[in-house]
Amino acid sequence: MAANNSYNPFEMARRQFDKIADMINLDNSTRELLRSPLREYHFSIPVMMDDGKVQVFRGFRVQHNDAKGPCKGGIRFHPQETIDTVRALSMWMTWKCAAVDIPLGGGKGGVICDPHNLSPREQEGICRGWIRQLARDVGPERDVPAPDVMTNAQHMLWMLDEYETIHGIRQPGMITGKPVGMGGSLGRTQATGYGVIYTLREALKELTLSPDATLASVQGFGNVAQYAIELYTQMGGTVVCVSSWDQADQTSYSFVKKDGINLQELRDITNRFGGIDKDKARDLGYEVHDGDVWLVQDVDILIPSALENQISAENVGSISKRVKIIAEGANGPTTPEADAVLHERGVFMIPDFLANAGGVTCSYFEQVQSNMNYFWEMDEVLGKLDTKMTSAYIAVSDMARSNKLYMRDAAYILSINSVAQACRNRGWV
Repeated sequence: MAANNSYNPFEMARRQFDKIADMINLDNSTRELLRSPLREYHFSIPVMMDDGKVQVFRGFRVQHNDAKGPCKGGIRFHPQETIDTVRALSMWMTWKCAAVDIPLGGGKGGVICDPHNLSPREQEGICRGWIRQLARDVGPERDVPAPDVMTNAQHMLWMLDEYETIHGIRQPGMITGKPVGMGGSLGRTQATGYGVIYTLREALKELTLSPDATLASVQGFGNVAQYAIELYTQMGGTVVCVSSWDQADQTSYSFVKKDGINLQELRDITNRFGGIDKDKARDLGYEVHDGDVWLVQDVDILIPSALENQISAENVGSISKRVKIIAEGANGPTTPEADAVLHERGVFMIPDFLANAGGVTCSYFEQVQSNMNYFWEMDEVLGKLDTKMTSAYIAVSDMARSNKLYMRDAAYILSINSVAQACRNRGWV
């Protein structure tokens, strides 16, 4: 699952945007505004480590566009984090919020670090240091962070506490992904993975396929993948392969069981970073293969739910001819070159910023609940999430069918037009 060092996600995000800007004849000033972030923050975070030495970490926050509302987006802790990755993700968040029609814009943050090698106290130092650098530039009316790769509810709570301490207030709506009982929302953990399957369910209906007659292969075994597998199997589908990252080996592995994986037994042998124990998996009857094997399975559905740049020009030809649907649980998993091949083949694509928008939708629900200091029951949260995701899918699907467009192009057209109009309405362009 390691990304190619020559791959630049921000260039990919811009190429995707430029293609649609040409299709809709977007004027030059609006194009220039939306091609680049409105604001970027680069800063150093000095942290006293457990050995008594100070280590300096590099942090980022990118606010791509806030015409439709405060910026919204996660914070990644990753040793290979780059500013261009954060820029790309912030742009994709802008389109994602517009796709599900919530009043937020796109932002993203990150720190170059590896939580695997940091104690909880050291991670807390990074979280509090990140907020100290941005305390004037984030908040419920400006920019609302959330968890992302290798960050969790505890990290968010440390950040909230630092923000509230600096400002001398209680403001739980300044960040989402908090623990339930401390301003977090029920359903937030399930939201992204469930959202992927809500859109997949609608695609299966459109293609007149019954879930219980389909097989799927999933890349990743983190939060998104696990809950996508959970809901998909509840609908009757069968997952025959998952992949996961092995921290000790610094590589990924695929776990195959032809008669269907057992989600709970894999969860029982998985660490908190989504790494599956290879030896225990073999004992349970799983075949253990190279990490790319998830892509070549003879299945109906592929669900990439790990990192960007996973389906590329180099490997797209190895995808089984049986594959009918790709539901992108990850951000930017398919390069434009691979996308063109899949389009030509007639694979039904549920693009990332539609398929995985359940997370930001439920984050928005959490923000609303925190600002109101009134919290909803699980059924209400998931019901609202299903309604939002289904409505967004139908809008994109209707646009695609009525204009004979690829689903990704239709989703981009709807989102970019919406954001561009908000910029015009504000008099920015």
